[in-house]
Amino acid sequence: MGGERILLLGGARSGKSALAVRWAAALGGPRVSFIATARAIDDEMRQRIARHRAQRPPAWETLEAPRAVADALLRARHPVVVIDCLTLLVANALLEEGPTAVTEEVEALLHALRAGDKTVLLVSNEVGLGIVPDNPLARAYRDMLGWANQQMRTVATRTYFLVAGGVLPVVEPPATP
Repeated sequence: MGGERILLLGGARSGKSALAVRWAAALGGPRVSFIATARAIDDEMRQRIARHRAQRPPAWETLEAPRAVADALLRARHPVVVIDCLTLLVANALLEEGPTAVTEEVEALLHALRAGDKTVLLVSNEVGLGIVPDNPLARAYRDMLGWANQQMRTVATRTYFLVAGGVLPVVEPPATP
């Protein structure tokens, strides 16, 4: 195993992406690759993507990868990589091809993370903290993302949960209560 793999989990607007950018800048300076999984499907998403780009140093390499994030990670030129975010990767795969595609994407990313020597900051939402969704697609998405987050934690050297801009370390549960 190579560099560190830091998993940043939390709800929407909890500060995950901002923290990933701040830590990546501290670790890599201008030598950071940013793998973006968002698709500019409408005006709101185009504005959101533009805001995220403006928060990153212009010298950073940006790789647009709504799918095949593992391949993008292997192509990344720099020793520090931000992947933002697993949440959209799972959604993209699920909507385009279904659950099998999600499994394939996650397994490929796990393999690339295990085999690589880069320091990776991986951002993902924790969507299972709210109400049970009222439709099968939303429930399938919630379940697949929860599974994907658990899989990423198996390769993470550190995991943090963000709440309202604060950071909590996620630790192994004790063997007994």
